[in-house]
Amino acid sequence: MEKHAKIYVAGHRGLVGSAIVRALRKQGYDNLLLRSHAELDLMEQAPVRAFMEAERPDYVILAAAKVGGIHANNTYPAEFIHSNLAVQTNVIHESWRVGVRRLLFLGSSCIYPRNCPQPIKEDYLLTGPLEATNRPYALAKIAGIEMCWSYNRQYGTRFIAAMPTNLYGPGDNYDLANSHVLPALIRKMHEAKARGDKEVAIWGTGTPLREFLSSDDMADACLHLMQLPKERYAELLALDGPPLVNIGCGADQTIRAMAEIVASTVGFQGELRFDTTKPDGTPRKLLDVSRMKQLGWSAKIPLERGLASAYADFLARFD
Repeated sequence: MEKHAKIYVAGHRGLVGSAIVRALRKQGYDNLLLRSHAELDLMEQAPVRAFMEAERPDYVILAAAKVGGIHANNTYPAEFIHSNLAVQTNVIHESWRVGVRRLLFLGSSCIYPRNCPQPIKEDYLLTGPLEATNRPYALAKIAGIEMCWSYNRQYGTRFIAAMPTNLYGPGDNYDLANSHVLPALIRKMHEAKARGDKEVAIWGTGTPLREFLSSDDMADACLHLMQLPKERYAELLALDGPPLVNIGCGADQTIRAMAEIVASTVGFQGELRFDTTKPDGTPRKLLDVSRMKQLGWSAKIPLERGLASAYADFLARFD
């Protein structure tokens, strides 16, 4: 990507989008197109069409999405499938109409079957049943991948999709009702420490395995993909299947182990009590990141350092 090219980052205020904007600015990109939800409702086709026709971006990074943890997905399934289908349909279609040169669609590792072989290869997409607790969201993201692939095949676009593992970092959502597991743990343990509680209750058995990646690492990976030389980028477009690449760190740990690391980071010294009446979700989700490594990228930020940065952000915003 040329330093002065027009780059539209959809969802620039979210966890991933804000990290991408920081990374772009750090690397000297100075022509970013950014619109808040109040300025541009991506669920509405007419405003999206008008914006894309007026601005005609060279590159699009589609990080806008309605996201949440198990509770949010179970409580608002209609919103998760409707919002995500509408946003990605409008942005991808209008990107084709105005001739966007490259588009990166960001999904989630929940697109893969619940009981996938581990680690999860991109080829495992659509090979088995999805996890029931986030099926609507996963189906919407699968539709976005298929849309990118379909437009490439029919219209010759150069749209690709990246599936990140569980993310955390500055700008995360710490709402206990709607957040993902790691930010929820940070808030729970901070508040428990502040109150002097002797224990913190955590959903599930603590046995599921999860992989976590810093949002700043994720942003670095996104820029790496968008900056690939034409020949390497073409390798993704020429795959015998969707132009899909996993982004992760290649290592996982149990929810219990993660909770212990968060407790150490926050300074909570009480007991961790696991509420086995609550759902665990998918037993394990470890991504196979060999495709991304072949493209020349691997994660750099250790978990402890990333968590310290996330907790500092939490303190700055909410303490």
